[in-house]
Amino acid sequence: MKILLIYPYCLEERLHEEDVGVLPIGLYYVGAALRENHYDCEILNWHDINKTPGLIKETLVEKRPDVIGFSVLHANRWGAIDISRIAKQVDPSVTIVFGGIGTTFLWEHFLTHFREIDFCVLREGEYPFLNLIKSLERGDRAEIERIEGIAFRKNERIVKTGDAGAIKELDELPDPSKYFRYQHVTSTRGCPGNCTFCGSPKLWERKVRFHSPVYFVHQLERLYEKGIAFFYFSDDTFMVRKDRVIEICKRILERDLKISWVAISHVDFVDEKLLYWMRKAGCVQISYGIESGSEKIRRLLNKGIRTEQIKKAFSLTIRYGILPRAYFIYGSPGETWATIQETIDLIRKIKPLSIIFYILDIFPGTALYSDFVKRSGVTDDIWLQQIEDIMYFETDPDLTEESILAFGEKLRAEFYAGLPVFVDSVDLIDKKEFYELHADFLSRLGMTFSHGDYAKIEAIRDKQKIAVRLYQRSLEYSPNDRAYLGLGIIRQQERNFQESVRILSEGVGVFPQNEQLHICLGLSYMNLGEYDKALSCFLKFRHSEQAASYIAECHRALGRKETGSALVK
Repeated sequence: MKILLIYPYCLEERLHEEDVGVLPIGLYYVGAALRENHYDCEILNWHDINKTPGLIKETLVEKRPDVIGFSVLHANRWGAIDISRIAKQVDPSVTIVFGGIGTTFLWEHFLTHFREIDFCVLREGEYPFLNLIKSLERGDRAEIERIEGIAFRKNERIVKTGDAGAIKELDELPDPSKYFRYQHVTSTRGCPGNCTFCGSPKLWERKVRFHSPVYFVHQLERLYEKGIAFFYFSDDTFMVRKDRVIEICKRILERDLKISWVAISHVDFVDEKLLYWMRKAGCVQISYGIESGSEKIRRLLNKGIRTEQIKKAFSLTIRYGILPRAYFIYGSPGETWATIQETIDLIRKIKPLSIIFYILDIFPGTALYSDFVKRSGVTDDIWLQQIEDIMYFETDPDLTEESILAFGEKLRAEFYAGLPVFVDSVDLIDKKEFYELHADFLSRLGMTFSHGDYAKIEAIRDKQKIAVRLYQRSLEYSPNDRAYLGLGIIRQQERNFQESVRILSEGVGVFPQNEQLHICLGLSYMNLGEYDKALSCFLKFRHSEQAASYIAECHRALGRKETGSALVK
Protein backbone atom coordinates (compact mmCIF):
# COMPACT_ATOMS: atom_id res chain seq x y z
CA MET A 1 0.00 0.00 0.00
CA LYS A 2 1.09 3.55 -0.77
CA ILE A 3 0.45 5.87 2.18
CA LEU A 4 0.85 9.64 2.22
CA LEU A 5 0.94 11.57 5.48
CA ILE A 6 0.17 15.22 4.78
CA TYR A 7 0.45 18.39 6.83
CA PRO A 8 -2.01 20.74 5.05
CA TYR A 9 -2.10 24.49 4.66
CA CYS A 10 -3.95 27.01 6.81
CA LEU A 11 -6.63 29.41 5.64
CA GLU A 12 -4.66 32.56 6.35
CA GLU A 13 -1.12 33.54 5.43
CA ARG A 14 1.36 34.28 8.24
CA LEU A 15 3.90 37.06 8.41
CA HIS A 16 6.35 34.48 9.70
CA GLU A 17 6.09 31.21 7.78
CA GLU A 18 7.80 29.29 10.60
CA ASP A 19 4.62 29.79 12.65
CA VAL A 20 2.81 27.23 10.49
CA GLY A 21 5.54 25.63 8.39
CA VAL A 22 6.80 23.05 10.86
CA LEU A 23 5.55 19.48 10.69
CA PRO A 24 4.09 18.17 13.97
CA ILE A 25 6.48 15.66 15.55
CA GLY A 26 3.56 13.23 15.89
CA LEU A 27 3.43 12.86 12.12
CA TYR A 28 7.00 11.57 12.14
CA TYR A 29 6.15 9.04 14.85
CA VAL A 30 3.18 7.77 12.83
CA GLY A 31 5.41 7.55 9.78
CA ALA A 32 8.07 5.64 11.75
CA ALA A 33 5.47 3.13 12.97
CA LEU A 34 4.44 2.50 9.36
CA ARG A 35 8.00 2.26 8.04
CA GLU A 36 8.92 -0.11 10.87
CA ASN A 37 6.11 -2.37 9.63
CA HIS A 38 7.45 -2.18 6.06
CA TYR A 39 4.78 0.11 4.60
CA ASP A 40 5.55 2.51 1.77
CA CYS A 41 4.96 5.74 3.64
CA GLU A 42 5.87 9.28 2.59
CA ILE A 43 5.44 12.52 4.56
CA LEU A 44 4.57 15.72 2.68
CA ASN A 45 4.77 19.19 4.19
CA TRP A 46 2.07 20.99 2.25
CA HIS A 47 1.74 24.02 4.52
CA ASP A 48 2.18 26.34 1.52
CA ILE A 49 1.09 24.25 -1.47
CA ASN A 50 -1.99 26.48 -1.83
CA LYS A 51 0.39 29.01 -3.41
CA THR A 52 0.78 26.56 -6.32
CA PRO A 53 -2.56 24.68 -6.18
CA GLY A 54 -1.99 22.85 -9.44
CA LEU A 55 0.72 20.82 -7.73
CA ILE A 56 -1.85 19.13 -5.48
CA LYS A 57 -3.57 17.22 -8.26
CA GLU A 58 -0.33 16.72 -10.17
CA THR A 59 1.38 15.14 -7.15
CA LEU A 60 -1.59 12.94 -6.24
CA VAL A 61 -1.82 11.68 -9.84
CA GLU A 62 1.88 10.90 -9.79
CA LYS A 63 2.00 9.15 -6.40
CA ARG A 64 -1.39 7.36 -6.55
CA PRO A 65 -1.78 6.81 -2.79
CA ASP A 66 -4.10 4.16 -1.39
CA VAL A 67 -4.44 6.02 1.91
CA ILE A 68 -3.91 9.66 2.85
CA GLY A 69 -3.57 10.66 6.49
CA PHE A 70 -3.88 14.32 7.47
CA SER A 71 -2.47 15.97 10.58
CA VAL A 72 -5.19 18.47 11.53
CA LEU A 73 -4.36 21.01 14.21
CA HIS A 74 -7.30 23.34 13.68
CA ALA A 75 -6.35 26.33 11.55
CA ASN A 76 -5.39 23.91 8.74
CA ARG A 77 -8.63 21.88 8.73
CA TRP A 78 -9.96 23.53 5.55
CA GLY A 79 -6.69 22.80 3.80
CA ALA A 80 -7.11 19.13 4.68
CA ILE A 81 -10.72 19.16 3.43
CA ASP A 82 -9.78 20.85 0.14
CA ILE A 83 -6.96 18.37 -0.54
CA SER A 84 -9.27 15.47 0.37
CA ARG A 85 -11.79 16.59 -2.22
CA ILE A 86 -9.12 16.78 -4.92
CA ALA A 87 -7.81 13.35 -3.88
CA LYS A 88 -11.28 11.81 -4.22
CA GLN A 89 -11.64 13.38 -7.67
CA VAL A 90 -8.33 11.86 -8.73
CA ASP A 91 -9.16 8.45 -7.23
CA PRO A 92 -12.59 7.88 -5.62
CA SER A 93 -11.26 4.72 -3.94
CA VAL A 94 -8.56 6.50 -1.93
CA THR A 95 -9.10 6.27 1.84
CA ILE A 96 -8.97 9.60 3.70
CA VAL A 97 -8.03 9.61 7.38
CA PHE A 98 -8.00 12.68 9.63
CA GLY A 99 -5.91 12.74 12.80
CA GLY A 100 -4.29 15.24 15.16
CA ILE A 101 -5.58 17.39 18.01
CA GLY A 102 -8.14 19.17 15.81
CA THR A 103 -9.65 15.84 14.79
CA THR A 104 -9.65 14.55 18.38
CA PHE A 105 -12.01 17.36 19.39
CA LEU A 106 -14.06 17.66 16.15
CA TRP A 107 -14.28 14.07 14.88
CA GLU A 108 -18.08 13.99 14.98
CA HIS A 109 -18.31 17.35 13.20
CA PHE A 110 -15.97 16.13 10.44
CA LEU A 111 -17.75 12.82 9.85
CA THR A 112 -21.18 14.48 9.94
CA HIS A 113 -20.49 17.19 7.40
CA PHE A 114 -17.68 15.99 5.13
CA ARG A 115 -18.24 12.83 3.10
CA GLU A 116 -14.67 12.99 1.84
CA ILE A 117 -13.43 11.86 5.25
CA ASP A 118 -13.57 8.10 5.77
CA PHE A 119 -11.96 7.71 9.21
CA CYS A 120 -10.88 9.82 12.14
CA VAL A 121 -8.03 8.79 14.43
CA LEU A 122 -8.33 10.16 17.96
CA ARG A 123 -5.59 11.18 20.38
CA GLU A 124 -2.27 9.36 19.84
CA GLY A 125 -2.32 8.03 16.33
CA GLU A 126 0.63 5.63 16.01
CA TYR A 127 -1.12 2.35 16.84
CA PRO A 128 -4.73 3.12 15.83
CA PHE A 129 -3.55 4.30 12.40
CA LEU A 130 -1.19 1.36 11.97
CA ASN A 131 -3.94 -1.10 12.91
CA LEU A 132 -6.34 0.63 10.54
CA ILE A 133 -3.84 0.30 7.69
CA LYS A 134 -3.40 -3.41 8.41
CA SER A 135 -7.17 -3.96 8.43
CA LEU A 136 -7.67 -1.97 5.22
CA GLU A 137 -4.94 -4.02 3.57
CA ARG A 138 -6.74 -7.23 4.54
CA GLY A 139 -10.14 -5.81 3.58
CA ASP A 140 -11.55 -6.85 6.95
CA ARG A 141 -14.35 -4.43 7.87
CA ALA A 142 -15.30 -6.36 11.00
CA GLU A 143 -11.73 -6.07 12.24
CA ILE A 144 -11.81 -2.31 11.71
CA GLU A 145 -14.72 -2.03 14.11
CA ARG A 146 -12.59 -3.63 16.84
CA ILE A 147 -9.75 -1.09 16.52
CA GLU A 148 -9.69 1.27 19.50
CA GLY A 149 -9.22 4.98 19.03
CA ILE A 150 -10.99 5.61 15.72
CA ALA A 151 -14.34 6.87 14.40
CA PHE A 152 -16.10 6.29 11.07
CA ARG A 153 -19.49 6.00 9.36
CA LYS A 154 -21.37 2.70 9.24
CA ASN A 155 -24.72 2.52 7.45
CA GLU A 156 -25.00 6.32 7.64
CA ARG A 157 -24.44 6.18 11.39
CA ILE A 158 -21.30 7.55 13.04
CA VAL A 159 -19.45 5.00 15.12
CA LYS A 160 -16.74 5.74 17.66
CA THR A 161 -14.78 2.79 19.01
CA GLY A 162 -13.35 2.54 22.51
CA ASP A 163 -10.58 4.79 23.76
CA ALA A 164 -7.16 3.45 22.78
CA GLY A 165 -5.67 4.84 25.97
CA ALA A 166 -2.35 6.58 26.40
CA ILE A 167 0.84 4.85 25.28
CA LYS A 168 2.44 3.89 28.59
CA GLU A 169 6.02 3.27 27.45
CA LEU A 170 7.03 5.92 24.95
CA ASP A 171 10.39 4.25 24.38
CA GLU A 172 8.58 1.33 22.73
CA LEU A 173 7.67 3.62 19.82
CA PRO A 174 9.90 3.31 16.75
CA ASP A 175 12.41 6.14 16.64
CA PRO A 176 11.49 8.52 13.78
CA SER A 177 15.14 9.58 13.38
CA LYS A 178 15.80 6.16 11.80
CA TYR A 179 13.68 7.16 8.83
CA PHE A 180 13.33 10.95 8.74
CA ARG A 181 15.29 14.18 9.17
CA TYR A 182 13.80 16.94 11.33
CA GLN A 183 14.71 19.60 13.92
CA HIS A 184 11.67 19.71 16.21
CA VAL A 185 11.98 16.99 18.83
CA THR A 186 10.22 16.14 22.07
CA SER A 187 11.23 14.05 25.08
CA THR A 188 7.79 14.10 26.74
CA ARG A 189 4.09 14.03 26.03
CA GLY A 190 1.69 16.03 28.14
CA CYS A 191 1.70 19.01 30.47
CA PRO A 192 0.82 19.40 34.17
CA GLY A 193 -0.76 22.81 33.51
CA ASN A 194 -4.47 23.56 33.43
CA CYS A 195 -4.64 26.73 31.32
CA THR A 196 -8.13 27.57 30.08
CA PHE A 197 -6.91 28.58 26.60
CA CYS A 198 -5.01 25.34 25.94
CA GLY A 199 -6.28 21.97 24.68
CA SER A 200 -3.55 20.07 26.50
CA PRO A 201 -5.45 19.49 29.79
CA LYS A 202 -8.27 17.72 27.96
CA LEU A 203 -5.99 15.92 25.50
CA TRP A 204 -3.37 14.69 27.97
CA GLU A 205 -5.43 14.92 31.19
CA ARG A 206 -2.64 16.93 32.86
CA LYS A 207 -0.35 13.91 32.90
CA VAL A 208 3.21 13.83 31.59
CA ARG A 209 4.88 10.77 30.11
CA PHE A 210 8.58 10.56 29.36
CA HIS A 211 11.02 9.14 26.90
CA SER A 212 14.10 7.93 28.72
CA PRO A 213 17.20 10.13 28.43
CA VAL A 214 18.87 7.25 26.55
CA TYR A 215 16.13 7.14 23.89
CA PHE A 216 15.96 10.91 23.51
CA VAL A 217 19.68 11.57 23.26
CA HIS A 218 20.09 8.65 20.87
CA GLN A 219 17.49 10.33 18.66
CA LEU A 220 19.43 13.60 18.82
CA GLU A 221 22.63 11.74 17.97
CA ARG A 222 21.08 10.12 14.90
CA LEU A 223 19.81 13.48 13.67
CA TYR A 224 23.17 15.10 14.43
CA GLU A 225 24.84 12.48 12.24
CA LYS A 226 22.42 13.53 9.48
CA GLY A 227 23.82 17.06 9.67
CA ILE A 228 21.40 18.74 12.09
CA ALA A 229 23.07 20.87 14.77
CA PHE A 230 20.19 23.11 15.89
CA PHE A 231 17.09 21.70 17.61
CA TYR A 232 13.76 22.89 18.93
CA PHE A 233 12.88 20.93 22.08
CA SER A 234 9.10 21.08 21.73
CA ASP A 235 8.11 19.63 25.11
CA ASP A 236 5.33 21.65 26.72
CA THR A 237 7.40 21.76 29.92
CA PHE A 238 10.90 20.43 29.30
CA MET A 239 12.15 21.17 32.84
CA VAL A 240 9.32 19.33 34.62
CA ARG A 241 11.60 16.62 36.05
CA LYS A 242 14.92 18.06 37.17
CA ASP A 243 17.12 14.93 37.49
CA ARG A 244 16.01 13.69 34.08
CA VAL A 245 16.84 17.01 32.37
CA ILE A 246 20.31 16.98 33.93
CA GLU A 247 20.88 13.41 32.74
CA ILE A 248 19.88 14.41 29.19
CA CYS A 249 22.33 17.31 29.30
CA LYS A 250 25.15 15.15 30.63
CA ARG A 251 24.57 12.57 27.91
CA ILE A 252 24.65 15.28 25.22
CA LEU A 253 28.05 16.36 26.58
CA GLU A 254 29.36 12.79 26.95
CA ARG A 255 28.54 12.09 23.30
CA ASP A 256 30.23 15.33 22.29
CA LEU A 257 27.19 16.51 20.34
CA LYS A 258 28.06 20.03 19.18
CA ILE A 259 24.46 21.18 19.12
CA SER A 260 22.46 24.25 20.07
CA TRP A 261 18.82 24.07 21.11
CA VAL A 262 15.86 26.00 22.46
CA ALA A 263 13.26 24.80 24.95
CA ILE A 264 9.90 25.67 26.52
CA SER A 265 9.13 25.55 30.22
CA HIS A 266 7.18 26.93 33.15
CA VAL A 267 8.81 29.52 35.39
CA ASP A 268 8.09 27.50 38.54
CA PHE A 269 10.48 24.70 37.47
CA VAL A 270 13.54 26.94 37.07
CA ASP A 271 16.59 26.63 39.28
CA GLU A 272 20.31 27.36 38.90
CA LYS A 273 21.52 23.76 38.69
CA LEU A 274 19.17 23.06 35.79
CA LEU A 275 20.26 26.20 33.95
CA TYR A 276 23.92 25.35 34.53
CA TRP A 277 23.62 21.97 32.80
CA MET A 278 21.24 23.15 30.08
CA ARG A 279 23.60 25.93 29.01
CA LYS A 280 26.59 23.59 29.11
CA ALA A 281 24.72 21.17 26.84
CA GLY A 282 23.88 23.82 24.24
CA CYS A 283 20.61 25.50 25.32
CA VAL A 284 20.48 29.05 23.94
CA GLN A 285 16.86 30.06 24.62
CA ILE A 286 13.99 29.15 26.95
CA SER A 287 10.43 30.32 26.24
CA TYR A 288 8.15 30.92 29.21
CA GLY A 289 4.38 31.36 29.06
CA ILE A 290 3.65 34.43 31.20
CA GLU A 291 0.39 35.47 29.48
CA SER A 292 -0.25 38.64 31.53
CA GLY A 293 1.25 41.00 34.07
CA SER A 294 -2.11 41.02 35.84
CA GLU A 295 -2.38 38.35 38.52
CA LYS A 296 -6.17 38.61 38.23
CA ILE A 297 -6.06 37.71 34.52
CA ARG A 298 -3.55 34.90 35.14
CA ARG A 299 -6.00 33.43 37.67
CA LEU A 300 -8.85 33.68 35.14
CA LEU A 301 -6.67 31.83 32.63
CA ASN A 302 -5.73 29.22 35.26
CA LYS A 303 -2.08 30.17 34.87
CA GLY A 304 -0.80 29.05 38.25
CA ILE A 305 2.35 31.16 38.49
CA ARG A 306 3.27 34.07 40.76
CA THR A 307 5.01 37.31 39.83
CA GLU A 308 7.99 36.49 42.05
CA GLN A 309 8.49 33.17 40.23
CA ILE A 310 8.43 35.00 36.89
CA LYS A 311 11.02 37.56 38.01
CA LYS A 312 13.30 34.87 39.44
CA ALA A 313 13.12 32.69 36.31
CA PHE A 314 14.03 35.55 33.95
CA SER A 315 16.82 36.82 36.17
CA LEU A 316 18.45 33.39 36.51
CA THR A 317 18.01 32.43 32.85
CA ILE A 318 19.82 35.50 31.53
CA ARG A 319 22.59 35.09 34.13
CA TYR A 320 23.57 31.79 32.51
CA GLY A 321 23.64 33.25 29.01
CA ILE A 322 20.34 31.72 27.93
CA LEU A 323 17.95 34.08 26.16
CA PRO A 324 14.64 34.25 28.06
CA ARG A 325 11.67 34.64 25.74
CA ALA A 326 8.21 35.53 27.05
CA TYR A 327 4.83 34.59 25.64
CA PHE A 328 2.15 37.18 26.44
CA ILE A 329 -1.56 37.05 25.62
CA TYR A 330 -3.78 40.10 25.42
CA GLY A 331 -7.51 40.51 24.90
CA SER A 332 -8.29 38.17 27.82
CA PRO A 333 -11.38 38.24 30.07
CA GLY A 334 -11.22 41.41 32.13
CA GLU A 335 -8.58 43.08 29.95
CA THR A 336 -8.45 46.86 30.35
CA TRP A 337 -5.87 49.60 29.95
CA ALA A 338 -5.06 49.06 33.61
CA THR A 339 -4.20 45.37 33.08
CA ILE A 340 -2.23 46.24 29.94
CA GLN A 341 -0.21 48.66 32.08
CA GLU A 342 0.40 45.85 34.58
CA THR A 343 1.82 43.76 31.72
CA ILE A 344 4.04 46.65 30.64
CA ASP A 345 5.24 47.09 34.24
CA LEU A 346 6.10 43.38 34.44
CA ILE A 347 7.98 43.53 31.14
CA ARG A 348 10.10 46.38 32.50
CA LYS A 349 10.89 44.33 35.59
CA ILE A 350 11.82 41.03 33.94
CA LYS A 351 13.56 42.62 30.92
CA PRO A 352 12.89 39.85 28.37
CA LEU A 353 15.10 39.86 25.28
CA SER A 354 12.33 38.44 23.11
CA ILE A 355 8.53 38.51 23.35
CA ILE A 356 5.78 36.88 21.36
CA PHE A 357 2.43 38.66 21.77
CA TYR A 358 -0.79 36.78 20.94
CA ILE A 359 -4.42 37.79 20.89
CA LEU A 360 -6.45 35.30 22.94
CA ASP A 361 -8.04 32.69 20.66
CA ILE A 362 -10.75 30.14 21.39
CA PHE A 363 -10.26 26.60 20.08
CA PRO A 364 -12.25 23.36 20.50
CA GLY A 365 -11.06 21.23 23.40
CA THR A 366 -10.27 24.17 25.67
CA ALA A 367 -12.10 25.31 28.79
CA LEU A 368 -12.61 28.69 27.10
CA TYR A 369 -14.43 26.99 24.24
CA SER A 370 -16.67 25.02 26.61
CA ASP A 371 -17.54 28.27 28.38
CA PHE A 372 -18.21 29.99 25.04
CA VAL A 373 -20.59 27.19 23.99
CA LYS A 374 -22.51 27.49 27.27
CA ARG A 375 -22.70 31.30 27.06
CA SER A 376 -23.69 31.54 23.42
CA GLY A 377 -25.56 28.31 22.73
CA VAL A 378 -23.51 27.69 19.55
CA THR A 379 -22.59 24.18 18.43
CA ASP A 380 -19.59 22.77 16.60
CA ASP A 381 -21.41 23.74 13.41
CA ILE A 382 -19.80 27.14 13.83
CA TRP A 383 -16.69 25.54 12.32
CA LEU A 384 -18.52 25.13 9.02
CA GLN A 385 -17.60 28.77 8.51
CA GLN A 386 -14.39 29.49 6.62
CA ILE A 387 -12.58 30.66 9.76
CA GLU A 388 -9.43 29.47 11.50
CA ASP A 389 -10.46 30.35 15.03
CA ILE A 390 -12.62 32.61 17.19
CA MET A 391 -11.05 35.56 18.96
CA TYR A 392 -12.14 35.81 22.56
CA PHE A 393 -12.86 39.53 22.24
CA GLU A 394 -15.49 38.72 19.59
CA THR A 395 -17.48 36.96 22.32
CA ASP A 396 -17.06 39.60 25.04
CA PRO A 397 -19.20 42.79 24.87
CA ASP A 398 -16.65 44.62 27.05
CA LEU A 399 -13.95 44.33 24.38
CA THR A 400 -13.82 45.77 20.86
CA GLU A 401 -11.61 45.20 17.86
CA GLU A 402 -10.35 48.79 18.14
CA SER A 403 -9.31 48.31 21.77
CA ILE A 404 -7.56 45.04 20.98
CA LEU A 405 -5.55 46.64 18.17
CA ALA A 406 -4.63 49.52 20.47
CA PHE A 407 -3.56 47.11 23.24
CA GLY A 408 -1.27 45.26 20.83
CA GLU A 409 0.30 48.42 19.44
CA LYS A 410 0.97 49.76 22.94
CA LEU A 411 2.55 46.50 24.15
CA ARG A 412 4.87 46.22 21.16
CA ALA A 413 5.85 49.89 21.27
CA GLU A 414 6.73 49.67 24.97
CA PHE A 415 8.75 46.49 24.47
CA TYR A 416 10.73 47.91 21.55
CA ALA A 417 11.34 51.15 23.44
CA GLY A 418 12.68 49.23 26.44
CA LEU A 419 14.73 46.68 24.55
CA PRO A 420 17.99 48.72 24.36
CA VAL A 421 17.86 49.14 28.15
CA PHE A 422 17.14 45.44 28.64
CA VAL A 423 20.17 44.54 26.51
CA ASP A 424 22.49 46.90 28.39
CA SER A 425 21.33 45.47 31.72
CA VAL A 426 22.36 41.89 30.84
CA ASP A 427 24.41 40.60 33.80
CA LEU A 428 26.14 37.28 33.14
CA ILE A 429 27.43 34.92 35.80
CA ASP A 430 31.17 35.40 36.38
CA LYS A 431 32.49 31.86 35.96
CA LYS A 432 35.45 31.23 33.64
CA GLU A 433 33.99 27.94 32.45
CA PHE A 434 31.14 30.00 30.93
CA TYR A 435 33.23 32.69 29.24
CA GLU A 436 33.24 31.02 25.83
CA LEU A 437 29.50 30.36 26.13
CA HIS A 438 28.89 33.98 27.14
CA ALA A 439 30.79 35.12 24.06
CA ASP A 440 28.56 32.89 21.95
CA PHE A 441 25.40 34.24 23.60
CA LEU A 442 26.32 37.90 23.21
CA SER A 443 27.37 37.46 19.57
CA ARG A 444 24.10 35.67 18.76
CA LEU A 445 22.18 38.51 20.35
CA GLY A 446 24.29 41.06 18.45
CA MET A 447 23.54 39.33 15.14
CA THR A 448 19.81 39.63 15.89
CA PHE A 449 20.16 43.43 15.94
CA SER A 450 22.53 43.79 12.98
CA HIS A 451 21.23 41.08 10.63
CA GLY A 452 18.29 39.24 12.24
CA ASP A 453 14.68 39.95 13.17
CA TYR A 454 15.34 43.11 15.17
CA ALA A 455 17.35 44.63 12.31
CA LYS A 456 14.09 44.97 10.35
CA ILE A 457 12.10 46.71 13.11
CA GLU A 458 12.20 50.50 12.75
CA ALA A 459 10.77 51.07 16.25
CA ILE A 460 13.99 49.80 17.87
CA ARG A 461 16.45 52.66 18.24
CA ASP A 462 20.22 52.50 17.61
CA LYS A 463 20.25 48.89 16.43
CA GLN A 464 23.77 49.08 14.95
CA LYS A 465 25.16 50.63 18.14
CA ILE A 466 23.52 47.91 20.23
CA ALA A 467 25.02 45.25 17.96
CA VAL A 468 28.49 46.79 18.19
CA ARG A 469 28.35 46.87 22.00
CA LEU A 470 27.24 43.23 22.08
CA TYR A 471 30.00 42.10 19.70
CA GLN A 472 32.59 43.99 21.72
CA ARG A 473 31.33 42.50 24.99
CA SER A 474 31.43 39.07 23.35
CA LEU A 475 35.11 39.46 22.49
CA GLU A 476 35.90 40.60 26.03
CA TYR A 477 34.89 37.13 27.21
CA SER A 478 36.46 34.99 24.50
CA PRO A 479 37.39 35.03 20.78
CA ASN A 480 34.22 34.43 18.76
CA ASP A 481 33.97 34.13 14.99
CA ARG A 482 30.44 35.52 14.86
CA ALA A 483 31.47 38.63 16.82
CA TYR A 484 34.48 39.27 14.57
CA LEU A 485 32.32 38.85 11.49
CA GLY A 486 29.53 41.06 12.79
CA LEU A 487 31.91 43.88 13.70
CA GLY A 488 33.76 43.55 10.41
CA ILE A 489 30.55 43.83 8.38
CA ILE A 490 29.33 46.85 10.37
CA ARG A 491 32.64 48.67 9.80
CA GLN A 492 32.36 47.83 6.09
CA GLN A 493 28.86 49.31 6.01
CA GLU A 494 30.29 52.44 7.62
CA ARG A 495 32.98 52.39 4.88
CA ASN A 496 35.62 52.23 7.59
CA PHE A 497 37.58 49.60 5.68
CA GLN A 498 40.85 50.01 7.59
CA GLU A 499 39.11 49.19 10.87
CA SER A 500 37.22 46.35 9.20
CA VAL A 501 40.55 44.89 8.03
CA ARG A 502 42.00 45.17 11.53
CA ILE A 503 39.06 43.37 13.18
CA LEU A 504 38.72 40.67 10.52
CA SER A 505 42.48 40.04 10.42
CA GLU A 506 42.37 39.41 14.13
CA GLY A 507 39.44 37.07 13.53
CA VAL A 508 41.11 34.98 10.82
CA GLY A 509 44.20 34.72 13.03
CA VAL A 510 42.06 32.92 15.64
CA PHE A 511 39.75 31.11 13.18
CA PRO A 512 41.95 30.34 10.14
CA GLN A 513 39.42 27.92 8.62
CA ASN A 514 36.43 30.26 8.75
CA GLU A 515 35.41 30.98 5.17
CA GLN A 516 33.06 33.89 5.93
CA LEU A 517 35.75 35.78 7.85
CA HIS A 518 38.19 35.39 4.94
CA ILE A 519 35.58 36.41 2.36
CA CYS A 520 34.62 39.48 4.37
CA LEU A 521 38.29 40.42 4.88
CA GLY A 522 38.92 40.02 1.16
CA LEU A 523 36.03 42.38 0.37
CA SER A 524 37.47 45.01 2.70
CA TYR A 525 40.83 44.74 0.91
CA MET A 526 39.08 45.07 -2.45
CA ASN A 527 37.40 48.27 -1.28
CA LEU A 528 40.84 49.57 -0.32
CA GLY A 529 42.14 48.65 -3.80
CA GLU A 530 44.54 46.06 -2.34
CA TYR A 531 43.62 43.25 -4.74
CA ASP A 532 46.70 41.09 -4.08
CA LYS A 533 45.82 40.86 -0.40
CA ALA A 534 42.16 40.29 -1.25
CA LEU A 535 43.13 37.48 -3.64
CA SER A 536 45.16 35.72 -0.97
CA CYS A 537 42.06 35.66 1.25
CA PHE A 538 39.82 34.23 -1.45
CA LEU A 539 42.31 31.64 -2.72
CA LYS A 540 42.20 29.85 0.63
CA PHE A 541 38.68 28.80 -0.42
CA ARG A 542 39.17 28.56 -4.17
CA HIS A 543 36.67 25.70 -4.47
CA SER A 544 33.91 27.80 -2.91
CA GLU A 545 31.37 29.14 -5.39
CA GLN A 546 31.16 32.39 -3.44
CA ALA A 547 34.93 32.87 -3.40
CA ALA A 548 35.34 31.99 -7.10
CA SER A 549 33.52 35.08 -8.39
CA TYR A 550 35.68 37.34 -6.20
CA ILE A 551 38.86 35.56 -7.31
CA ALA A 552 37.92 36.25 -10.92
CA GLU A 553 37.21 39.89 -10.12
CA CYS A 554 40.61 40.28 -8.44
CA HIS A 555 42.40 38.73 -11.42
CA ARG A 556 40.66 41.17 -13.77
CA ALA A 557 41.53 44.11 -11.52
CA LEU A 558 45.17 42.97 -11.59
CA GLY A 559 45.13 42.85 -15.40
CA ARG A 560 44.79 39.07 -15.76
CA LYS A 561 41.59 39.08 -17.82
CA GLU A 562 42.04 35.60 -19.30
CA THR A 563 42.51 34.04 -15.86
CA GLY A 564 39.41 35.86 -14.59
CA SER A 565 37.30 34.78 -17.57
CA ALA A 566 38.40 31.15 -17.18
CA LEU A 567 37.39 31.22 -13.53
CA VAL A 568 33.99 32.69 -14.37
CA LYS A 569 33.41 29.81 -16.84
